[in-house]
Amino acid sequence: MTAQREDRSSRGPQSQASDTATMSRPAPSPETLASGLRRVSLSRRRRLVDRLATGGMVLSLLLAVVPLGLVCYYVILKGGKVISLAFLTDDIPRQVRRVGPGMGPAIVGTIVITGMAALLAIPLGVLAAIYLNEYGKQKPLAQVIRTMADVMTGVPSIVMGLFVYVTWVVATGTTSGFAGSLALACLMLPVVIRSSEEILRLVPDELRQASLALGARRWRTTVTVVLPAAISGIVSGALLAIARAAGETAPLIATIGITFSTNWKLTGDNTALPAQIFRNASQPFAGAQERAWGAALTLVTIVLVFTFIARLIANRFAIKER
Repeated sequence: MTAQREDRSSRGPQSQASDTATMSRPAPSPETLASGLRRVSLSRRRRLVDRLATGGMVLSLLLAVVPLGLVCYYVILKGGKVISLAFLTDDIPRQVRRVGPGMGPAIVGTIVITGMAALLAIPLGVLAAIYLNEYGKQKPLAQVIRTMADVMTGVPSIVMGLFVYVTWVVATGTTSGFAGSLALACLMLPVVIRSSEEILRLVPDELRQASLALGARRWRTTVTVVLPAAISGIVSGALLAIARAAGETAPLIATIGITFSTNWKLTGDNTALPAQIFRNASQPFAGAQERAWGAALTLVTIVLVFTFIARLIANRFAIKER
């Protein structure tokens, strides 16, 4: 006891006051202790849920990436053995039993037919999206266009091919690359309309109001303010439509005919990589299957190259954040 008194007397007045405050502080009530335990338990539960959610997202990413990686691996593995300058430039063998190149006419046909389809569908789709979002709003005509675009998005590609076959090929009496472009444009159009409209909705109304307040007309506001702000998303939607159209086979089989030599024109019979992939992959001969793998790798490469080019164009004309 004497030692404790000496120790307390040797400490300063601030320490003695702190000890007195600690001794005089009331003990926490059972309700306070229970509340603290609940907070600790809730914090632990939140951490556990956060970790489970993160693990689920990582697992979902792996489930999506692994099949894509396997497809790319097999396409590169099988097609890389066939790719050569002769494969990319020579004419298509007339005999499927033959081993060797090439796919030059199919590459040219894919570029010409898909390019024409993009020229037909993308401007028309963007203009339709501008009308729906900037002018039509909830008008009856705009509602009808949205409904028809949604319906066309779910229509099978073979139906589009048969529609163009009946309305164009039968009417003109001949297959052609232009007929294939029409079929692919019908597939691309609803995708461009819906994706572009959703992107235009994301443009803040404050930008439109500021432009209108400065005296600009609505069409000028759309061209100089709204479209530059949404150009990246519009390009992404157009790329999605092109990627879908470039790999379609059914509409082309019924509309473009078949040729074994290069045809840069949209008139007359033509061919494309998807049609050649289908034709060669369905054959039991080794040479035909090798050409199918090479055509598949070439098609993937073409889509990838045009994607990079479109991204560069979108970044060049997009409004930079300040």
